[in-house]
Amino acid sequence: MRFVRHTEPNFSARLDSVAGTSSLFDPTIEERTRAIVAEVERRRDDALVDLTQRFDGATLTPDRLVVTTAELVHAGLVVDEALRTSVAEAHRNISAFARRSLRRPWQMTNSQGGVVGEKFDAFHRVGIYIPGGTAPLVSTALMTVTLAQVAGCSEIVVCTPAGRDGSVNPALLYAANLAGATEIYRVGGAQAIAAMALGTPTIGRVQKVFGPGNAYVVAAKRLVFGRVAVDLLPGPSEVLVLADDSADPVLIAADVLAQAEHGSGHERLWVVSHDGKLLSAVEREVRRQLPDCSRRALIEPNLEANGWLIQVRDLEQGVELVNRLAPEHCQVMTRQPRSVSERIVTAGALFLGGESPTVLGDYVAGPSHTLPTGGAGSSFAGLTVDQFQRRTSIVEYRRPALRKALKAVAKFAALEGLDAHGRSAAIRVRPRR
Repeated sequence: MRFVRHTEPNFSARLDSVAGTSSLFDPTIEERTRAIVAEVERRRDDALVDLTQRFDGATLTPDRLVVTTAELVHAGLVVDEALRTSVAEAHRNISAFARRSLRRPWQMTNSQGGVVGEKFDAFHRVGIYIPGGTAPLVSTALMTVTLAQVAGCSEIVVCTPAGRDGSVNPALLYAANLAGATEIYRVGGAQAIAAMALGTPTIGRVQKVFGPGNAYVVAAKRLVFGRVAVDLLPGPSEVLVLADDSADPVLIAADVLAQAEHGSGHERLWVVSHDGKLLSAVEREVRRQLPDCSRRALIEPNLEANGWLIQVRDLEQGVELVNRLAPEHCQVMTRQPRSVSERIVTAGALFLGGESPTVLGDYVAGPSHTLPTGGAGSSFAGLTVDQFQRRTSIVEYRRPALRKALKAVAKFAALEGLDAHGRSAAIRVRPRR
């Protein structure tokens, strides 16, 4: 990990490197992804088969893209009881949190006496991407599919990569099935996003695409936006630990390593503190704990390329830096974490105090772990159940209310030169021949 200190004469310039452009906006990745999307649009199922062979090493046919009922039954038989218990516990918390977050219809009477309001309907058919790659993200199945289920989506399509033998991890299948998936396909990467957005003979087109993924998956979501709705742009994992001298460097190092092990090579890791001794202790702890990590070969390059230890002038400057970076996960490990967190307004999720590691949000706490990355947190929130709901506004006037509105309607129509607009309201209260 690299040190940056506020006492350095080029501190501001070095912070530009710390907040450098995310892999989500790599032009080379976007160009390659555009070609994949175009190939799926042109060749459809045949493209999915060829791209699966090219990128995942699995030899499939169009009829094998779908995960069968028999495979789901088998997955339910082979997963162990400990996993069942863990999945059930996480599912309960995620479902409860989602039910509290649902948007509900409402109405009011406006100044003219008209009734206005909103109603919220679940999308009928949604598509959810669950990454596979170097690890089966069972938790992501729960953190996404469960929300669609709670929202009431009728058709919940899941795409996830297959292994080289064409199989999908049974634990992932079990979790997705329990959470409410109605269709599961062994298709990964940008081609899966294209298939759900554009439709193929095997994978029917969806209304909205959800879920995290690597830089290619996120680029594909950006490219299909407009043809289909998308949730947000959750790319490679990020964690920022904001700490004061009361924090435990052992815990901070463990949290940094936990996010670095995702293994895409684009994870971003920041430890921010005014205490230089703490930062040095964190660096030592990272080195001490690293040999115990099974994914050390993936973690080390990440730490070298994307790991930063940043000494700021004081906690206030630390908060300013957090808001500038807009990290996916922000752990506040200070004496008064709740007070400090009130000034942080761009993080995807906040974890308060030394006993609230990011991993709780990853797995069991309740809020979805699908969160904005690459600085998108300054504009986007994380995944919530209401994103599976479609909002419709409602307007209902009776004649007395319409009469009260006519003067203002006529003025706007005249000002904008749209006389038919004004007439469409006035004609309703005029005597008819």
